[in-house]
Amino acid sequence: MDDLEAKEPETQPAQEAPQAPAPAPEAEPGAEGPKPEPAEDPRVAALEAELAAARDRHLRLLADFDNLRKRTARELEERTARANERLLGALIPVFDHFEMALQAAPEGSPFSDGVRMIAEEFRKVLEQSGAEVIDASAEGTAFDPMAHEALQAVPHATVPKDCVVSQFRKGWRLGGKVLRPAQVIVSAGAPQAPEAESAGEA
Repeated sequence: MDDLEAKEPETQPAQEAPQAPAPAPEAEPGAEGPKPEPAEDPRVAALEAELAAARDRHLRLLADFDNLRKRTARELEERTARANERLLGALIPVFDHFEMALQAAPEGSPFSDGVRMIAEEFRKVLEQSGAEVIDASAEGTAFDPMAHEALQAVPHATVPKDCVVSQFRKGWRLGGKVLRPAQVIVSAGAPQAPEAESAGEA
């Protein structure tokens, strides 16, 4: 063998391959400058105006319907009240006749008891219909021109002036409205003392 040993070739470091340049980063959406806003479509503006007009008409119709409903209810209530007034106005004189019959009938007789029962039932029907009695029969009741009708004014020693002395006929009201005032006699105050005779008379 040859003394000269074969020398292994020295390993040389591999040369790095040249790197390709990095690609430029993509632009993010919206990173560009502001874009001009598109012009408003005239058709959209027309539709919005039409919608606003339709909404306004709808609100007006709702208000008109509510007013109509209230007016109809009020008119119905007024017609009912007028009908009740006419009916009660015709029935009240009949009740007066029952009371006059009771005053003329002998107390404790079967006839007077029967008339009294009918009169009481009649009165209940009137009151259930909303009618109220205006009773000024108590002596000394203050005269109320809105509820009483003065038939006469008479002097009275104990009843103050402008107070009721006696009641001729009861009155009636319906829902706060006077259908017929109570007819009463009122006091004109204490009677005047007779003038003293003149000293010169014999």
